[in-house]
Amino acid sequence: MKLFNQLWAFFASVKLAIFTLCSLAVTSIIGTVIRQGEPYSFYVTKYGAKTAQFFHILDIPEMYYSWWFLGLLGILSTNLIICSLDRIPAVLRIINADNLAVSPDRIKKMAHSREWRLSADHPDLADLSALLKKGGWNADVRTQGRSELYFSQKNRWSRLGVYIVHLSILVIFIGAIIGHFLGFKGSVMIPELRSTAIAYSAKDSSPIALGFEVRNDSFGIEFYENGMPKVYRSSLTVLADGQVLEQKDIEVNDPLTYRGITFYQSSYEAYKEFIFNITETTTGEVKQFVLPFQQQMTWDDKQLQFGIINAEAIGQRVVRSKVWFKTGDTPATVHWLDDNASTSISSGGKEYVLKVKQMYATGLQVAKDPGVWVVYLGCGLMLLGLYMAFFLTHKRIWLYKHVDADGTTLNLGGSSNKNKPAFAKLFNQLENIIDSANTQ
Repeated sequence: MKLFNQLWAFFASVKLAIFTLCSLAVTSIIGTVIRQGEPYSFYVTKYGAKTAQFFHILDIPEMYYSWWFLGLLGILSTNLIICSLDRIPAVLRIINADNLAVSPDRIKKMAHSREWRLSADHPDLADLSALLKKGGWNADVRTQGRSELYFSQKNRWSRLGVYIVHLSILVIFIGAIIGHFLGFKGSVMIPELRSTAIAYSAKDSSPIALGFEVRNDSFGIEFYENGMPKVYRSSLTVLADGQVLEQKDIEVNDPLTYRGITFYQSSYEAYKEFIFNITETTTGEVKQFVLPFQQQMTWDDKQLQFGIINAEAIGQRVVRSKVWFKTGDTPATVHWLDDNASTSISSGGKEYVLKVKQMYATGLQVAKDPGVWVVYLGCGLMLLGLYMAFFLTHKRIWLYKHVDADGTTLNLGGSSNKNKPAFAKLFNQLENIIDSANTQ
């Protein structure tokens, strides 16, 4: 039993909480400075073989999942639970106390107290409940003989604010655990006009079945004058058994979420292939082709032949392409087209609209975190707890009235668990109200 009490006192101590929080803060700085998730060879090259081995022993490359960091979080969680269990009963006793059982002597000894002695019952002091209400206090009263005791309090539940903060931290931890074991983080690269039902784990590149298909209908990108990407977006379609379930154009900070899986626009890759869209003006028939660079493609039904002869590029980005186009045995025509631009072509007695763009693949970050709503709940609880702990004060006032042969005695007392200067002003306002009633 003695050992249990010692362990209880150890885990309930504020010193342990301070030590654990400081340790977490310092180690988090280390995890920020030293890059996480890199292969062993990276740390050997950057820090040397001995330091890399030391990092490996302490799981520094995966610090936030290391045994010792999780151990610190476990100690903090245990400390919060035991500290709360140790102190909440006393707080609840204060919250639920029978404050009308306070003795007159205790009221006189309070830090904020005042006494009035009246020669007789003053008419304006006959209804003390109304007088207290004028000062913003709704009081309960208990009468015993010729004595009356009035009590009022505000924000008594604010005493639980710190323990709601404790609970919020534990809820956030639970949400993180749920997300770690039931969620995943990965990535996938999807070329235009193609789809996938698999993402690849960010941890070990293992395949992750999504349970549905995601198709990249199109990818668009805008550039600054210096050639740097300005905005890029993907048009995605979610499919299951060939049925369209959802469609959305995504870009950075505007992802697509379906069945709890979120697809974030993160990167792109330019291909040496081109997407041809050919529309026959007369019939309105449209056909789409994916054509490799400097290769010929045929639309058999229309006896059309076409291809890319040459292209102008900045880095991997094609800005103009040289297109040849012919119908049947008619001579081929050559056209320079800006990327993703269209032009009208007459060939074989028919009119066509030709649009050509470079083909891209969209890079998506894929994440599933079923614990995120638990984390949001924890954050909401933390805000509530912090507001209660720092901005609300448990304020209490007592007013005791006793009538005897010598006249009437009034004793006013009050207390506050924090923000004493603000309470002193409220107490002084109540004194002035009673003084004003007494002098009328």
